[in-house]
Amino acid sequence: MPPSVQAGAMTHAIFRVARLHRMLAAQLLRRVGLHPGQELVMMQLWDLGPQRQADLVRLLGSDAATMTRTIRRLEHAGFVRRHPCATDKRAFIIEPTTASLALRRQVEEVWAELESSVADSLTPDQQTEAIDALTRIEHSLVHATARHAATEQ
Repeated sequence: MPPSVQAGAMTHAIFRVARLHRMLAAQLLRRVGLHPGQELVMMQLWDLGPQRQADLVRLLGSDAATMTRTIRRLEHAGFVRRHPCATDKRAFIIEPTTASLALRRQVEEVWAELESSVADSLTPDQQTEAIDALTRIEHSLVHATARHAATEQ
């Protein structure tokens, strides 16, 4: 580990793992014609049904510009359809298309392969411990983000 990152050994480890995870996810998702993050939008739509675009932003912790770009690409690929919301003319409803149903199986297979790659060298107990530790880290980061956002206002 470079001396300059020794004070942040855990942060450096998280960065390395996140980078490799995203790289592998991108390689696997490329096979089904998706980019990382697009599968998360599709999973929400498959599981929850049609959603307002603003709700997808909230559910996925995204921002409006990124979600607009993602939806546009998914729509161009034929996986989602957009139409104006009947109750709020400023909003759009995003729904999965019939064509996306075949994609669902492929995405599930990609995620199973990704999960297998992540957990390959861990016992079931170690997998549970890793999930618990990552959940605690996530909570810490959520609180830190909220604190910093409050001080910026």
